[in-house]
Amino acid sequence: MRKWFITAFLGLFYITTTLAQTQTVLVMGDSISAGFGVEIGKGWVTLFEQRLLDKGHDFKVINASISGETSAQGLARLESLLIKHQPNYVIIELGGNDGLRALALPKLEANLEQMIQQSKGSGAKVLLLGMQIPPNYGPGYTDGFKAIYAKLADKHQIALVPFFLEGIAGQTDLMQNDGIHPTTAAQPQLLDNMWASFLTLLNE
Repeated sequence: MRKWFITAFLGLFYITTTLAQTQTVLVMGDSISAGFGVEIGKGWVTLFEQRLLDKGHDFKVINASISGETSAQGLARLESLLIKHQPNYVIIELGGNDGLRALALPKLEANLEQMIQQSKGSGAKVLLLGMQIPPNYGPGYTDGFKAIYAKLADKHQIALVPFFLEGIAGQTDLMQNDGIHPTTAAQPQLLDNMWASFLTLLNE
């Protein structure tokens, strides 16, 4: 009996430890998360994985971000990525390229909503990173664009970062010359902008 108990305990310990080591985060983003123009190994996603490890969370972060990606392209790729990686968490950082192309807002909203639904349907918890676009698109479009993220987060009860580039956008020392992409120096701030919201998922 004693031997059986020890064996069962060790088996349970092994299963628990294995589960703790298989926590996976899937990041679906565009050039901001892909690290366009950023020194290799210093993008916010890499820093995010390192901070998780430093905090004692044995996570694997899959960065599936592609420069230039739109919400429609992200949606088209998501299902296969969910099947392949079976993530526990999905971080969605998309919409900026849709806005720059002045995509119809209902279409953007529908694409993001489907990504949220697919992710939750797979059993993953979702963090949505909100984006904003320059005011030259007109208040009706820019305000409507911004509102999509809060609307979806409230509707689907998911974690939200209202504006992922908070404290970075418009800062010449933190933005590349194109005025669109954050510099290497801005990557720790991007991480800080999303960190607290991600912790809410871990604490659920």
